[in-house]
Amino acid sequence: MLDTTKAIPAALLLLPLTIFFIPQFHTWITNNKSRLLRRIGLSTNPSSEIVALKIYPIKSCRGITLPKSRVRAEGLDLDRRWMLVDAVTHEFLTIRQIARMTLINTALSDDGQTLQITFSGDEETVVSVPAYPDQTWLDAHTTLSPVRVWDIDTDGYLYGDEVNAPFSSFLGRGVRLVYKGPTPRIMRGNGDPRLLGREQGVNFPDVNPVLIASEASVAELNARLVQNGADPITIERFRPNIIVKGTAPWSEDSWKLVRINPVDLDCSTLRPVTVDILSRCTRCQVPNVNPDTGDQHRNQPWDTLMSYRRIDEGMKWKPCFGMMGAPREEGVVEVGMRLDVLEETSQHRYVKGF
Repeated sequence: MLDTTKAIPAALLLLPLTIFFIPQFHTWITNNKSRLLRRIGLSTNPSSEIVALKIYPIKSCRGITLPKSRVRAEGLDLDRRWMLVDAVTHEFLTIRQIARMTLINTALSDDGQTLQITFSGDEETVVSVPAYPDQTWLDAHTTLSPVRVWDIDTDGYLYGDEVNAPFSSFLGRGVRLVYKGPTPRIMRGNGDPRLLGREQGVNFPDVNPVLIASEASVAELNARLVQNGADPITIERFRPNIIVKGTAPWSEDSWKLVRINPVDLDCSTLRPVTVDILSRCTRCQVPNVNPDTGDQHRNQPWDTLMSYRRIDEGMKWKPCFGMMGAPREEGVVEVGMRLDVLEETSQHRYVKGF
């Protein structure tokens, strides 16, 4: 016969322990669910197709859509390899100060060896510079000089007056075109070597090498914009490098480690490229600028994003769109490849970098 005099006190003792440990166990399961599911061959975040690749050779100028791109440690090949600086101070310039910069167009020659720059509304002026200048060419046509990005000095090759004059004329102020110099711009913030576990440099992006964005998320944002009486926008406003179809709006918020794989790995000559997801991309008001016209909207999409996308505890006064990544290895990515989520986290927190 059961001795209830012993069983009841034992149950009373276990009850508060159970109440305490069940939430702790639930939290542990939530934070480690992707790791646990991967061990049994499952994923919490299905693969998504890469539907577009874009590079922006000159920071803040119009980008180029590519069918494929080489991935380097500093980002997609030629992305943000150039920038414009003030002719006197050599401080970097962006759409934040000069919305008209988005009307400067970039293209690659058929053989991919020349960067061709044109200016909207001016069909006669074309500036051409080597896409991959060697040291002999740089020594003959440029001057290595300190330049400044986010109040931090790096170096760059300043082009001469013949190249700079069309930019200055179009923008109505003295500017100079700069090609990234030899001194590495080592990542800070979420990409700091102490957090990332390796030292990795960038060209002239604001912070990190690669920006990944989702069509599903911009579609959800557009639905809200229309509901608020605003026009829908294109994903180009956010200047991403890798655009995926997306499995669900904002599912990318939890990505921690992704791998870009060929659709048929066994039959492809391309190898997987693994990308550490460093942080969410906290946004300024650049997406308010229409890249087709250079006009800046006073409120949108900033106001709508601010209403529900201030989700990062590291920078609560800015909304988030897209994810910042750092490639672990070099390789080639193509439209049609799949992006597989290997690890997820609920612990993303933006750390200010440059």
